[in-house]
Amino acid sequence: MKEFTGERVIPGEVDPDLWNEHLARYAFAARLASWKRVLEIACGTGYGTSYLAPETRSIIGLDLSHEATLYATSHFSAENLRYLTASAAALPFPNHSFDLVIAYEVIEHLSDWNLLLTEAHRVLRPGGQLVLSTPNKDYYADSRKQSGPNPYHLHEFTYSEFRNALEAVFPHVSLFLQNHADGIVFHPITPSAAASIHLETSTADPATAHFFLAVCANAPQTGAPAFVYLPTAANVLRERELHIERLEGELALKDSWLSRTKAEHEKMVALFREQNDALEASNRWSAKVKAELQATGEVLEAKQAELAALHQEGQRMAAGYEEAIALLKQDNAEKVSWATRTEEHLAAKSIELSHSVDLLHEAERTIEERTTWARNLDREIAELRDELARIHHSRWTRLGRILRLAPGVGKQ
Repeated sequence: MKEFTGERVIPGEVDPDLWNEHLARYAFAARLASWKRVLEIACGTGYGTSYLAPETRSIIGLDLSHEATLYATSHFSAENLRYLTASAAALPFPNHSFDLVIAYEVIEHLSDWNLLLTEAHRVLRPGGQLVLSTPNKDYYADSRKQSGPNPYHLHEFTYSEFRNALEAVFPHVSLFLQNHADGIVFHPITPSAAASIHLETSTADPATAHFFLAVCANAPQTGAPAFVYLPTAANVLRERELHIERLEGELALKDSWLSRTKAEHEKMVALFREQNDALEASNRWSAKVKAELQATGEVLEAKQAELAALHQEGQRMAAGYEEAIALLKQDNAEKVSWATRTEEHLAAKSIELSHSVDLLHEAERTIEERTTWARNLDREIAELRDELARIHHSRWTRLGRILRLAPGVGKQ
């Protein structure tokens, strides 16, 4: 079982006042449980269910936590007692199953708290009773100012809210206020079961009560007498003395702690002064650095302005370069176009020149042929001239001229 957190009471792990506060409620319910079928809702660790078991015909302890019911089964068992894991908002029992239902310190833990009342009403027999308790919201809030609200409580009740909620379900409600009260006890030396209790007559004040406890029923009830629970550890003066001793021990511990705290405080003051001196030196250095940074900042601003001007000039030059590049690209494109046209023209001229070379070669061949022909013709002419000369000088020709029989060939 987990350690005590304020949600569940674990025997042996709470102080006597808190333990007696819870156990007193079971002593109150024991008077109503005699030989009855009893159900305890939110039984927790089972100590209260076990406390009631000897008075009952049968009793069931129910809790939403399986861990709690396992602990209760192993620590608080009885022949007429069993434990069950289930929700208070949906009781796993038929109608009219129990004579007495107990629900201590559970309604404030439920967001759907009204289901607890209607479910308890459903499982009670016509003459049955519901006994339940809850802390006083006003007193509880005031007592927890330092620690804050209980994180396990989802809805706390004022006296009027609690009474109205119960009367909305049950026609007969008897309300009690539970408080710790001082008392003077006379214990006989010889043990005796009898006791005589004298209560001062006073008006109960719900606003200052620690807890509200109610007995609810469908049928009229036979009165609501005061109930006093006197635990064996009820020697209030002795408890106060022990409490004072504990407080004195705590006070001595706090004094020791205060002395150590003062010494530490003095050390902290000295350290603070050292740190303050260091801080002042640091501030002076910081002021110097700030001045240097300011001067550097002014230089930086000037450099930034210069850089901005250079940037603008660079942009202007870049724009000029881009314009020149555009013109060069345009000129280059025109030159490429001209070169392309020139190349095409040269290709055409090359073809034409190749054709002219072919014609020239043809002409040269013709000239060579004609030269050869002319040479042959000259040779033939020379041969003819030689032949004529021979004929002219021959005696037959001379004779023919004389006789005027030959033509006048080669007249001189």
